[in-house]
Amino acid sequence: MGDLSKLVDSLQPPDSAPVPSLNAIAMATLDAARLLMESGGKAKSVDELVYLIAHGLGAESAELRIGYASLALTIGIGHSSITRMKKVGSIGVNQRLEQGLWQLANRGLQQRLDVEQVEHELVRLAAATPRYRGWITAVGVGLACAAFGRLLGVDWRGTGPVFFAATIGQCIRQTALKYRLNVFLCTVLVSCLASLIASAGGQWAGSGTIGTAVIASVLLLVPGVPAVNALSDILEGYPTLGSARAISVMVTLVFIAAGVWTGAAVLNLWRH
Repeated sequence: MGDLSKLVDSLQPPDSAPVPSLNAIAMATLDAARLLMESGGKAKSVDELVYLIAHGLGAESAELRIGYASLALTIGIGHSSITRMKKVGSIGVNQRLEQGLWQLANRGLQQRLDVEQVEHELVRLAAATPRYRGWITAVGVGLACAAFGRLLGVDWRGTGPVFFAATIGQCIRQTALKYRLNVFLCTVLVSCLASLIASAGGQWAGSGTIGTAVIASVLLLVPGVPAVNALSDILEGYPTLGSARAISVMVTLVFIAAGVWTGAAVLNLWRH
């Protein structure tokens, strides 16, 4: 019996195994993966970033499970391993933050940064990555929707209302998301108001392409990056995440349509 106990003890990792360092490596790596997910990164990119960060911190193995709302990571060094999970927040698009994360991963491999340095850099990137001011974004969105409207065939009299509707819609969207309004309710609200403004403004300006102007005014809500990522994830071997993203895209499109329909109904009631 004593020999059996010694055999079992010899198979178990000793108490001095680097479990605390494994935990620190896992959490730092998960923080980087979460930031990339929330910046609009596709699954393959997140997997590659985790590999670079984890191995740069000294891990011998890193196995990541990517879900739509959570990440699970198993880190291993020698005979010791640890599994940790982290929740993923709302997903947007932030190309500058994504680029900063890749630069950090490459620096980690070349300079062998420690966990504290990586965590410090992640905090700095999340807080200090430059963003455009809200009004600049709103005006840019308005110009983009007006330009798309012209490409779709909106006449010049309808272009101004499209610009104004999309700009106001983006301002409302930013305010609603700032106060953590449900993203789908925000989509309905913005599409309803933008379509109302574009339709009423087009009628007032004497436009002959009001229907197309309404479509152009809500293009800011179309989830283009998530749609592309959904297809990429499915084709690159991540069908679960890709399907979840595709469903989210389809639901968003349904709520856009619901907002436009509501706006049209309100406008008809107002006419009568």
